[in-house]
Amino acid sequence: MSGVPAGAVVGALGVVAVFWAAGRRDAEVRRARAVLGIAPGKEGAPGWRGAVERWWRRVRARPEWGCVVAGLVLGFIGASVLPLVLGACAVPGVARARRTREARRERERRGDAVIRLCGLMAGEVRAGRQPGEALAVAVRESAALSGAGSAAVVAAARFGGDVPGALREVAGQPGAEGLHGLAACWRVAVDRGAGLAAGLERLAGALRAERDQRADLRAQLAGPWSTVVMLAGLPALGLLLGSALGAQPLRVLLHTGAGVGCLVVGGALEAAGLWWAVRIVRGAEA
Repeated sequence: MSGVPAGAVVGALGVVAVFWAAGRRDAEVRRARAVLGIAPGKEGAPGWRGAVERWWRRVRARPEWGCVVAGLVLGFIGASVLPLVLGACAVPGVARARRTREARRERERRGDAVIRLCGLMAGEVRAGRQPGEALAVAVRESAALSGAGSAAVVAAARFGGDVPGALREVAGQPGAEGLHGLAACWRVAVDRGAGLAAGLERLAGALRAERDQRADLRAQLAGPWSTVVMLAGLPALGLLLGSALGAQPLRVLLHTGAGVGCLVVGGALEAAGLWWAVRIVRGAEA
């Protein structure tokens, strides 16, 4: 009985290594296709290798279901249903973190597109285009606005509508706050005859400086984030080492009263520590 948990742990680590290698190979293939300008293919490798790659892509797209898989593996190793229940309980939190990360990426992408929109419009105005035509061209080439917002802004620019109002309405999207400045530049230039290109260039420079400041702050906080992740993984590392040494920590934690109590208290302290560390880092970001 003492060799069964250790062997199961080694087998689980082997499965994780296979999935990790498949994910690395998939990332390298995507990177090579992007460098060579080849459209990403939808077909996968034949046989079990392709099945592993497709499964790994699904897990990376929905990492919250990896908690269920991890709970299932740990439940099989420890002969208990408790890890599966805990993994299922962790799904909402991991899903929320994934949605937050995706929203942040979308916000950053939209912010970069707004900066590109201002630069393109300034160049078009300096090239001699009228403001409405320049705005329509910049919106089309920068892809800074969503479908409905893009159509509303372009229609207002071409047919003499309320362009600042349309821009302010689209600026309510996360990451598109710079469009408020574009609306102000438009109103000042059209109503008072001020230089639109110069104002757009200054606006693009200010937005670019703000973006660079956020990137610099994120780089400075990479160390604290790494420390948080490392501290969060220490209990799992301790369980793996204990299983490798034949101490059977899972049997103690899942099949004894004292072990279950330690698991509950330790999990609560781990969650509280993670929450506090994330709160500190988030406060520094704010």
